[in-house]
Amino acid sequence: MSLENPKIHAIYRYPVKGLSPEPLARTTLAGQDTLPADRLYAIENGPSGFDPIAPRHQPKQRYLMLMRNERLARLRTRFNDSSHTLTVEEQGREVARGDLRTPAGRAAIERFFAIFCADELRGAPKVLHAPGFSFSDVARKVVSIINLASVAAVENAVGRGVHPLRFRGNVYVTGWPAWHEFDLVGREIALGESARLKIIKPIVRCAATNVDPDTGMRDLSIPDTLMRSFGHADCGVYAEVVEAGDIALGDDLGT
Repeated sequence: MSLENPKIHAIYRYPVKGLSPEPLARTTLAGQDTLPADRLYAIENGPSGFDPIAPRHQPKQRYLMLMRNERLARLRTRFNDSSHTLTVEEQGREVARGDLRTPAGRAAIERFFAIFCADELRGAPKVLHAPGFSFSDVARKVVSIINLASVAAVENAVGRGVHPLRFRGNVYVTGWPAWHEFDLVGREIALGESARLKIIKPIVRCAATNVDPDTGMRDLSIPDTLMRSFGHADCGVYAEVVEAGDIALGDDLGT
């Protein structure tokens, strides 16, 4: 199978679970860690039992998330690393802002979501955080990798364009044939000059991918399409960082 000079096409982080992706030109991967500031915060949907003193992985249904709360895609959010301030916009207008490290800042964000998601809440929304913890869909600290050729194969099956950000990946790759990422499970790949990641498993897709990231409309059936057309519901892979290093747009991928 020939590979056409695989490269990093895009890098994204998601500072607050379920909210806007943020593009990065470059970042530094640390060993056995997520992309910096990825899923650093989450918004609790009713009492979840999350303990910031002893954080542990919980089902994503305990937080606001696109799989059930597609209206979140209508919002545009920005996270400032230095101040931990989250800014929320709807239809181009700022609707909430708060420093997530302070009680007042968290309360401002929580008040907004109490109204915005009122009919979907199981209790008062609460901003959650614990030092060093990531609110990923999986318990292990991973980086998600999306092969854009596989997304193109999904587009062909659907018969229309499929926005790659439906898959909310961290690293988007060009130059691999469709589904080549599954051949790499259990193997290590190089990103940039020094980072190395071990591919650990495919990503099973849920109904969150049915939501258009621009409109917030649930307009496709991606998991059903994957299963019907390809015999699986996977798109993308999870990887663990085994050697730290800087990565940037345009960096080569190797083995």
